[in-house]
Amino acid sequence: MSTYLELKRKIAKHLMRSSIGLPKIKDLNMVYRKYDAKTLTAEASSTLDIGCGSEPRNPFGAAERFGIDVFENPEKGIRKADLAIEPIPFGNATFDFVTAYDFLEHVPRLVYLPERRLPFIELMNDIWRVLKQEGIFFSCTPIYPFPPVFQDPTHVNFLTEETFPLYFDDQRRWGAMYGFTASFRILEQYVNGQNLISLLQKA
Repeated sequence: MSTYLELKRKIAKHLMRSSIGLPKIKDLNMVYRKYDAKTLTAEASSTLDIGCGSEPRNPFGAAERFGIDVFENPEKGIRKADLAIEPIPFGNATFDFVTAYDFLEHVPRLVYLPERRLPFIELMNDIWRVLKQEGIFFSCTPIYPFPPVFQDPTHVNFLTEETFPLYFDDQRRWGAMYGFTASFRILEQYVNGQNLISLLQKA
């Protein structure tokens, strides 16, 4: 029994090391300033916050901001869409920034409607589609193996520090075997508390 518990402890330590291996960051404002609209000289810039709730975020200081959620609020630029089963309701190359705070963990990896679909892969393709060339995708999501990944019963998508670099980058693109047709340059990844912070650029 003691050998089994020791093995479990070793595995847990290894998993924690693999996640904490990323640089830690406490102040996200440093990241926002590094890539904000002024720094990138993005004139007439626009940003889209997916899963925005009642108020779309605009951390990069874009001139225009829009949001998507399961309700509509035209006054605040929020359009209605269920991104687990619907595409982003904006045209190609519309945004300089797309942000997703505590959202990707709610996007299923696999559904049958009635045919087999891979919503997370489709969403990553769609984020690439609506970004302008060299546009930036910012994601903040709970990271495995920390408890917030699992404790919310609506979390159905579990990300690690290697999800983006292995499956959605411009080098390996393992997601291509599942229908990922785009590619992102991985700019930076951090651990912020128990969240994975990822900045991807449309390649």
